[in-house]
Amino acid sequence: MLAGGIEVMKIQSISLSPIITGVVFLGCLLAQPVRAQHGSTQAGLFPPGEIQWKAGPPSLPRGAEIAILEGDPSKEGPFVMRIRMPDGYNIPPHTHPKTEHVTVISGVFEIAMGDQLERSAAHPMPAGTFGFWPAGMKHTVWAKGESVVQLHGVGPWGINYVNPADDPRKAK
Repeated sequence: MLAGGIEVMKIQSISLSPIITGVVFLGCLLAQPVRAQHGSTQAGLFPPGEIQWKAGPPSLPRGAEIAILEGDPSKEGPFVMRIRMPDGYNIPPHTHPKTEHVTVISGVFEIAMGDQLERSAAHPMPAGTFGFWPAGMKHTVWAKGESVVQLHGVGPWGINYVNPADDPRKAK
């Protein structure tokens, strides 16, 4: 007994060995690499100065550059890509077959959606902005200043121009 009538309890000695073994085993299970949905078990880091840019695909007007960061946008499965556009670059009214997810990395990405596809109806998306719009939604975009946007989603990614004459794949 201690002062004030508090009884000191005796703690029985228990073996910590089974507990430690269980914690270590659980830790090993959780530390196993997580297989990405598209099959990769590798990590990827892309500092800005090491991103490899190449000319944009034929489905986009000339002048844009792209960098594929993860996956393959032309195939089934998740992907992440960036598009770098010069000041004033414009993608005419178009739709996508799947939901589009866009994060503006730099510059300002202007977007007009729905039936109001004029610049006066545009929503500016400055750097740091994230937006998404459903499959089939008509929209047009342009860059204000050199701009970089990051798109992510589930492939295959595609673009369908509202006016077929705007499709750069059909240019002569």
